[in-house]
Amino acid sequence: MPALMPTDFSGTVTWLGRVADREATLEAEPLQEVAVGFAGVAGEEHGGLTRPSCSRVLSQHPRNTVIRNVRQFSIVSAEELALIAAKMGLERIDPAWVGASMVVEGLADFTHLPPSSRLQGPDGVTLVVDMENRPCQLPARVIEGVHPGFGKAFKTAAKGRRGVTAWVEREGRLAVGDGLRLHVPDQRAWQGFLPLFGEAG
Repeated sequence: MPALMPTDFSGTVTWLGRVADREATLEAEPLQEVAVGFAGVAGEEHGGLTRPSCSRVLSQHPRNTVIRNVRQFSIVSAEELALIAAKMGLERIDPAWVGASMVVEGLADFTHLPPSSRLQGPDGVTLVVDMENRPCQLPARVIEGVHPGFGKAFKTAAKGRRGVTAWVEREGRLAVGDGLRLHVPDQRAWQGFLPLFGEAG
């Protein structure tokens, strides 16, 4: 019995990028097409099969522990970028400023896609959604360099709209204009959280 359900929901890749040297800048280089391997995109700072653990997983691992890299892609939605820009008082936010790997248009509430959802491209290339990405100050610095006085507003404006991190389940190619079909796990939401939100009964 299949564990993942193909849905009728799909999005379109509107932008691709690569961060070559995060120490130098988070700003991404725009690309029209990328080859996607099991380690991610060649030359991408976030690529690799493993990575050193960071502040996001300190409750699980000491900093710099070698762990599986489920942050090979940073994916944001065009709609949520527009909302962030509006909240900041900017006309637009260039995806390069936030170090995005990909921008997808057409999938509502993108940042809150169920973890373990799949985004599958035309040739079968498949990315697995790890979880919601969290806003940090690195994009704020890039934005501040372009629009002085606005960078400090990024973290608050991007809360709940920062997109998702993802890793490669199946190799292939991705290009601007490609469609991505959403597949979701065939399971109900975990009930263990209900008492925490006062919904038990």
